[in-house]
Amino acid sequence: MENSALVYRQFGEPASVLQAETARKGPLMPGNLRVQMLCAPVNASDLIPITGAYRHRVTLPGVAGYEGVGRVIAAPQAFQSLVGKRVLPLRGEGTWQQVVDCPAELAVPVPDEIETWLAARAFINPLAAQLMLRLCPPEGKRVLLTAAGSDCAILLGQWARQMGATAVWGIHRSPAHAARLAAMGITPIAQQETAAVLSVAAQCDIVYDATGGALAQALLEAMPQAGEFISYGLLSGQPFTLARHYPPVRWFHIRNTFSACDPQRWQAEFRALWPRLLSSHNSESVPLPFAAWREALQHYYQPGRVGKPVLQMAQEEA
Repeated sequence: MENSALVYRQFGEPASVLQAETARKGPLMPGNLRVQMLCAPVNASDLIPITGAYRHRVTLPGVAGYEGVGRVIAAPQAFQSLVGKRVLPLRGEGTWQQVVDCPAELAVPVPDEIETWLAARAFINPLAAQLMLRLCPPEGKRVLLTAAGSDCAILLGQWARQMGATAVWGIHRSPAHAARLAAMGITPIAQQETAAVLSVAAQCDIVYDATGGALAQALLEAMPQAGEFISYGLLSGQPFTLARHYPPVRWFHIRNTFSACDPQRWQAEFRALWPRLLSSHNSESVPLPFAAWREALQHYYQPGRVGKPVLQMAQEEA
């Protein structure tokens, strides 16, 4: 079987080092499913490893992509019921390719009521939001989000409100995000309005931060010491330093959390996630053909982007 994949053989800017390569797919290993990919989104978590930021845990050459959805085309005897069904082929190979092999017990079946475009995006951001809210429950708390226009933050904000947060604020960089945040019950604050940002930080109980850098530093300086600061990303590309008078900082990395999950708990997390995700506001998917992957990267980097670029590997059957 021929397979096309987006491969990187050295670290660098994704648009420069990614290459579309076609090769014959090897035999299916025991205990694995083979999945014909339908689509896969473009996330920061897909692009950052390509730059070499995590080179200590990346083996070259690599196939890009961490999530997506496809249909099972081959399976071990114990998993024959999945053949022809949609699954999330996770924690196996990179997903930016036409055919993905993954451990059968970790492939997540997709309920019929979940549309393919939404299913493709159900791992990185929704699962991270669900796990962070369990790590630091928002009930009765005042919550502040950074990078509030991002997919993870808008889910954190909506679900924090559902779980009893008394207020949720969202710091955004582009005016394009303000109206849709407000429609979700998240009070928007422009990042450049420094006085407003620091005023809210001074009264919040929890910060979920995806940016790091100068913004994280300023929020930690302004927060009450009894607050909690959850750091789950460094979109700014800059770290921040800690001081004794800061509130407690917790570091959240989804990889570290799910690596401790056995298959039963892993599947249970998604069973809890599907109804929650289905009832939430999500950013629109912007489908682009797999061959147009460079355009998908360009779309991802657009300032003020509100849609999620999704690579389409195959058409859904009617």
